[in-house]
Amino acid sequence: MDEHDTTPTYLTRRAILEASTAATALFFTAAPHPAQAAASPPPNQPLTAVTLQINGNAHELTLDPRTTLLDALREHLALNGAKKGCDHGQCGACTVLLEGRRINSCLTLAVMHDGQAITTIEGLADGTTLHPLQAAFIAHDGFQCGYCTSGQICSAAGMLAESRAGMPSYVTADLAAPQPDLTDAEIRERMSGNICRCAAYPNIVAAIRQTAGLPA
Repeated sequence: MDEHDTTPTYLTRRAILEASTAATALFFTAAPHPAQAAASPPPNQPLTAVTLQINGNAHELTLDPRTTLLDALREHLALNGAKKGCDHGQCGACTVLLEGRRINSCLTLAVMHDGQAITTIEGLADGTTLHPLQAAFIAHDGFQCGYCTSGQICSAAGMLAESRAGMPSYVTADLAAPQPDLTDAEIRERMSGNICRCAAYPNIVAAIRQTAGLPA
């Protein structure tokens, strides 16, 4: 253009839209999607040897140290009872027992539990004899779709052990009592970390009451 040319230059709306579209397409072509970037481990990521004591059996694994306990169970050991629901520790579907205490397996790394005793839903029964909670859930129809049931039962097993040990909850009326009374409110509060999207809560409470030796 002649430096003395004073004719104004106008950008049409069409030209602006075409330029924006081209720039956007170039960006997404050049930059990987965040999910793809997160799924690709850095080169030469060191692996870690870990021995998981699960349901009385030792499993020696070599894992990416970022592997969650839930993914180790499901993807490496084919123990699919613990379910991946929210993957954020909010639904309780992945609950397992660690040294008898209930935990969300999606929130902890497998390498953190080398040698510790882990119990999943697959290990609660004694051979062909169901765990009392499993039998009670069947008797009281404590499940519908069944997706949350494994976590519900493992959580209930841990919750009953906590109650027997005298551990209070937010709604415990008498903190000096050696063992809190397992009222419906107490059970619901202690099980509040486990979501049942089918809303079978009354049946779940009845199953836990039966297992605890209370009138259902």
